[in-house]
Amino acid sequence: MINPRKIIRKPLVSEKSTNMRLSENKYVFRVDKNANKVEIKRAIEELFKVKVEDVTTMIRYGKPKRLGRYEGRRPDWKKAIVKLKKGETIGFFETV
Repeated sequence: MINPRKIIRKPLVSEKSTNMRLSENKYVFRVDKNANKVEIKRAIEELFKVKVEDVTTMIRYGKPKRLGRYEGRRPDWKKAIVKLKKGETIGFFETV
């Protein structure tokens, strides 16, 4: 199995993700682009010792950017929305 710390890159904290956490018990993470839902579920359960009910993933395409006359793109990345079972919380987010 792949190291869970390589699958889960970082948590995403925004106004929308905070509202999802408080109302629907959903947490948002930036994950490895090649990871599938099963790997993400196992990684979250192993890292935070919680039970995961559902995982939703989406590919976020990089925005075009330019620096002077040179054009380029930011890299594509993958976002995962993880729904925990009722009564479960991730303590890491409670301090944010």
